[in-house]
Amino acid sequence: MDAAGVGTDVGDDSPTALARGLLLACKRGEPTERYLAALAALDDDDLRRVRTDRATALAFWLNCYNAGTQLLLDEQPERYESPLRFVRFFGRPALTVAGARLSLDRIENGVLRGGRSKYGLGYLPKLLVTSFERRYRLPACDPRIHFALNCGAESCPAIRAYDPASVDDQLDLSTRTYLDATVTYDADRDVVRVPRVCLWFRGDFGGGTGIRRLLRTHGVVPEDATPSLRYRAWDWSKAPGKFVD
Repeated sequence: MDAAGVGTDVGDDSPTALARGLLLACKRGEPTERYLAALAALDDDDLRRVRTDRATALAFWLNCYNAGTQLLLDEQPERYESPLRFVRFFGRPALTVAGARLSLDRIENGVLRGGRSKYGLGYLPKLLVTSFERRYRLPACDPRIHFALNCGAESCPAIRAYDPASVDDQLDLSTRTYLDATVTYDADRDVVRVPRVCLWFRGDFGGGTGIRRLLRTHGVVPEDATPSLRYRAWDWSKAPGKFVD
């Protein structure tokens, strides 16, 4: 496949290299048109590994989502600042993959979360599922994506360029870094304050039990702790360019 003769930092024109190249171009303030054209020109055969390999899918779609956010913030910031942000920004097509115009909502909820609704705290299926989403959605939601997806808000986690070969280690790092920065534990009261995404997508984490397990796994609370959960307020202030190496 050589959809647009695009070279990337990883030296090939695979879908994952194109998505990573697009994200890095956003980071560096470089032209993105060639990457966008190449992603749009992909076909189902090009996307075979994205469709069949979990690590490839995670890296590809995380990079697409985060690049799409930066593109929208740069080109149409008024959509984010609108009181109707949840429709005008998250529902707006951000980029095209294999001919399908994809919004941030479609990438996150239709694909990465395996076809779950953005409403219902992570317990409800997505009602309107496109054929593209059915074909490319992950079979199960990895809750660590919520510490990797950046929607443009100040409270969002930092942006990394994900790679299939190391995506699990990278997601562990992103999770640990974000939890360390946002979680506070009051041992005397046995109360822990966690990011708001843990409430919005509570079902993705396996409910309160799953959230506590995650906190113990990453050393945020003691191994024998079963604290009460409180959810931090979310700062929606626009914050583009939150990249880390």
